Amino acid sequence: MALALALGLLAGPVAAQTVPLPKPSPKPRDGIQLTATTTPTRGPSSAATQAPPEPVIPDPRRNVPSPLFVTFDAAQKAQAAKVSSYLSSLSTLVGNFVQVGPDGSRTKGDFYIQKPGKVRFEYDEPSPIAIIADGSSVAVRDRKLATQDIYPLSQTPLRYLLSDRIDLLRDTNVVSVTADDLFISVVIEEKQVLVGTSRLMLMIGAKDNQLKQWTVTDPQGYDTTVAVYNLDATKRPDPGMFKIDFTNYATPPG
Repeated sequence: MALALALGLLAGPVAAQTVPLPKPSPKPRDGIQLTATTTPTRGPSSAATQAPPEPVIPDPRRNVPSPLFVTFDAAQKAQAAKVSSYLSSLSTLVGNFVQVGPDGSRTKGDFYIQKPGKVRFEYDEPSPIAIIADGSSVAVRDRKLATQDIYPLSQTPLRYLLSDRIDLLRDTNVVSVTADDLFISVVIEEKQVLVGTSRLMLMIGAKDNQLKQWTVTDPQGYDTTVAVYNLDATKRPDPGMFKIDFTNYATPPG
């Protein structure tokens, strides 16, 4: 499951359409000023100076069954509203990420968001993976295998990050809201009859009100944590970065 290894995006297994990977376009010369036919290769900004953060790995014992009805006090509602307001204020976001997989493996890369519904994750070498969402579908591209798997965006819990506007308490099933001196953390739970229960934990900086990391917990209880840094909400990625080539290049029979 390439997507399970790449950001843990899916809430559970779904049918994917696999097609051969289109031939790569010429590399851009610099930055993210890209045309509709090019593919980003490096970081979002040459001026990025922050060192990669140390991801906060949640305690795996935290995933206890949630009560049937969850209530929040005024402070928790205000914290959830703060996170909702921040997410809704974004139209684009560019930055770097560090991912920690369920087995403790670490990978890094760059990401580009254009709301609503569009995102691109480029993993640093030697990972062959790139993830592209075009607003309705998500493609997981594997350069090594020369394939891409297509999934519906509606099946990815990170769609909440890509919504144009969102009220977490109204639009999602929030089961936990906590805050300390460092983070405001909101946990969203999704239950699917055939798949099971998955969770998304969003963590926002308590002082700078910026996205810090998220953790996706799959129905088997495995966590994938992604910490983000060098964030820039002013850059406008080229729309061509989010286009998925659905062409099947397989040779027809006969």
